[in-house]
Amino acid sequence: MKRSINWLAFLSLTGTLACIASETNTVDTAAFRARAERIYSAAGERRDRESSDPSAAWHFARACYDWADFATNDTQRAAIAQEGIAASRSVLRRHPRLAPARYYLAMNLGQLARTRLLGALSLVSEMEKHFKEVLDLDPDFDHAGPDRCLGLLYRDAPGWPLSLGSKSKARAHLLRAVQRCPDSVENRLNLIETLLAWSEETEAARHYTDTAALLPTARTRYAGEEWAASWADWDCRWAAICQKLESRQFISRSPPQ
Repeated sequence: MKRSINWLAFLSLTGTLACIASETNTVDTAAFRARAERIYSAAGERRDRESSDPSAAWHFARACYDWADFATNDTQRAAIAQEGIAASRSVLRRHPRLAPARYYLAMNLGQLARTRLLGALSLVSEMEKHFKEVLDLDPDFDHAGPDRCLGLLYRDAPGWPLSLGSKSKARAHLLRAVQRCPDSVENRLNLIETLLAWSEETEAARHYTDTAALLPTARTRYAGEEWAASWADWDCRWAAICQKLESRQFISRSPPQ
């Protein structure tokens, strides 16, 4: 499955499909897609059964985000994202300081933005607002997710006067995500990929060394079916990082896997 690559795609917010869905990767995503749909269906049933439980609502919003990532067209993606948005907004009316609900509201807004050529910039501003609020409420949620997502938002959005893109803000948040959750492979890959895109190979190589040392432990810590799709994506992106650094002669060989 090929995903469109543009600044509104927000491919790295979860990292699940940014690489495994590329034309050059042969990983079969059918099992990952089936699992996401299964979790979405179960979460919807729980939300309907436990309508007064805020946890059921935000878990459904999370499942919507993950399932929307596997949508085969914009109509399907938008419909799923809007379910997650509605669930999040509903629970936030009763629990305005519930960080997970606000976080997945922003994430589903990102999915919706991917489907819109017009009106997407207003969604980006709303995403920023919600991620900032989650940063105040629970900065460690989802492995430093608020900093990670703000960093990617500032990195990928157009700059002033069109939108809120900012290289300095992107750098600060992506670095902080690594500092808050240093064992997160996703946080480290985002930072290295960004530095390479900015032609900051020396700094990228330094973080590459730290990440190479982390990977063996991370494979044990983040193991099982829950992490299978993430590892398929991370391994693909890691290989691309190694190739870039080798081609630019900043490393001499690929790290141990």
